[in-house]
Amino acid sequence: MNGTAAAPRPIQSSLGIPPPPAPALALRKNSAPPAVNLDPSAAVTAARRMNRAAGLIAVSVLADSAVEHYRGEFHNKAMITPIALGALSLLVSVHGHDDRRPAAHGLRDAVYASAALAGLAGLGFHIFNVGKKPGGFAWQNLFYSAPIGAPLALVLSGGLGFLSERVRDTTPGDAPTIAGLSAGRVVGAATSVGLLGTTAEAGLLHFRGAFHDPFMYLPVTIPPLAAALIGNAAIGRVERRPLTKFFLRLTAALGFVGAGFHAYGVSRNMGGWRNWTQNLLNGPPIPAPPSFTGLALAGLAALGLMQDHPDD
Repeated sequence: MNGTAAAPRPIQSSLGIPPPPAPALALRKNSAPPAVNLDPSAAVTAARRMNRAAGLIAVSVLADSAVEHYRGEFHNKAMITPIALGALSLLVSVHGHDDRRPAAHGLRDAVYASAALAGLAGLGFHIFNVGKKPGGFAWQNLFYSAPIGAPLALVLSGGLGFLSERVRDTTPGDAPTIAGLSAGRVVGAATSVGLLGTTAEAGLLHFRGAFHDPFMYLPVTIPPLAAALIGNAAIGRVERRPLTKFFLRLTAALGFVGAGFHAYGVSRNMGGWRNWTQNLLNGPPIPAPPSFTGLALAGLAALGLMQDHPDD
């Protein structure tokens, strides 16, 4: 006797049952799925893509509001607001595109938020101006009064820019979130709503033109499909979505093609481009269609965010 008790034998050994193999023990100790390796620069890359989208919409707002409000002779001093904020949104979007730092920028945030709020105020002004006319919201007033949905483009530019700063303000390696939700899903949902609103505005004006050209059906058919697909991606499983990417890219191309069609429509008015001072004011708005391009780029950025940072 050496004064020490023998270690008790495991009950499995006494019964002749061999211990489980080491791999099985390891599996029981660590049954959680392996962590996803996140690209630390993916959030900044997506934010820069959203800055480009916001900037393109800002170009559309700047040019379109300048033409339309010049036609209205700036009878209300507030009509200079979308021009000023459109220009500022464009400038901070260019700055955001060049900024590779993973942190929000206070000045960009302030400009984007101001643009979105000014767009909402402009929407209220346009609704009021249409409603106060004889007949109220009759088709005649909806067709020829202040375009009721046009200020929403400024809301979209400021809103997407503001969301881009939330995506950028993410610790490298972490999955970006907005209000506790997946940033990709939030941006995808916002893109879907924006595409539907822009389609409604285009549909109203093309209905005013009686869809006299079959190509006028394109902006009321392709973007709604893209909106439905990116909206489904925002609420569905994270997976490769080639059809969604195809329709978003087609919508992006449609924005530039639409600007070309509108330029051709201006040339068909009396005097053509020789009478540009009048025909630019009275012809189809050349700067309007690229809003589709900006929204499509935001949708592609949202898809990239969802695939780089899956949450299901």
